[in-house]
Amino acid sequence: MSNPSDKSSPKSLIPVQTIVMGGIAWAVLALLFFMLFSITPAGTQRPTWYVYGTYIFEQVAYLAASLLCFRNWRSPQIVSGRGVWLGIGLGMLFYFIGNLLFGYWELFLGLEPDVSLGDFFFIATYISLGWGMILAVKSKRLSLVWWQSGIVLAIALIGSGLAWWITTLPTTALELMPQHQNIAEIIVQQASPTTKPAPKAPPVQPTPAPKASPSPKPTPSPEPAAVEKTAAPAWIMTLDEQLKPLAAPISLFYVVSDICLLILATMLLLAFWGGRFAQSWRVIAAAALSLYIADMWFKWAEKQPDYQSGSLPEVFWVFSGVLFAIGAALEYDTSSRSRRPAGRRRG
Repeated sequence: MSNPSDKSSPKSLIPVQTIVMGGIAWAVLALLFFMLFSITPAGTQRPTWYVYGTYIFEQVAYLAASLLCFRNWRSPQIVSGRGVWLGIGLGMLFYFIGNLLFGYWELFLGLEPDVSLGDFFFIATYISLGWGMILAVKSKRLSLVWWQSGIVLAIALIGSGLAWWITTLPTTALELMPQHQNIAEIIVQQASPTTKPAPKAPPVQPTPAPKASPSPKPTPSPEPAAVEKTAAPAWIMTLDEQLKPLAAPISLFYVVSDICLLILATMLLLAFWGGRFAQSWRVIAAAALSLYIADMWFKWAEKQPDYQSGSLPEVFWVFSGVLFAIGAALEYDTSSRSRRPAGRRRG
């Protein structure tokens, strides 16, 4: 008779081919959306509907990835370990919640704080992903040979060097801009005294025309903008001010976490290379690399004076969620097929 363990293993309602093709189609649609609508004329803001679209592409990808990872966690057939997929699934869920809060701050409240409530869920995302990947490496009992250790070391050095260059170069470039502006102001101030003594202001004051000009007050124009910025509840404004000192340590945590995830992804790629589960973990490694690329781009772009949300490289966040979802689906399918022939007949 058949093995009883086969009865307890749930079958997938959606075939793995459908999940893979759906993920690829979603990534292609996101890429086309970013490519077609992210380019705007200089000096203009991206339309609100476009920013909403970028959030929808990201949220759907990470929500699907979390559901598929939790399915792996609940399945007793997963060879790489249920704890691995619990950690990755929690990471995807925390990213979904953090991105939802970040979008609420940006789209509905019109705020761009240094630290928001969404950052705490992003921190939980990195911790959960790191925990899941570490469990995957431990389950494989990885022992690297010299050339594999060299690859890991090279990836670590390149990733760290790139992260350091990105986080420091824009800062120095922006610090130089006020200096140039101050120099220009000094030049204007030095040139202005030569022209100031010639025209005298007193004859213009007695005329009634200038007195009528102050009557149309220019103050109402800034008032609507101020109302839009302060439309957020008072407790959110207070919270943003209280969390502002945490901006530097949280930014450093993101950079270090991205490098650690990149190293863990490389180790997983080497650990599962050539085995039955190599395909799924190659996809997971590509997902971690996409997350690293998107985060490094954001660290560089957010310090630029003309940065706007929804730039083309941010599509790698969508790619990361899609790749995590595809990797989870491939792992589930491979684990199910590898355990299926275990049933045997007895006389």
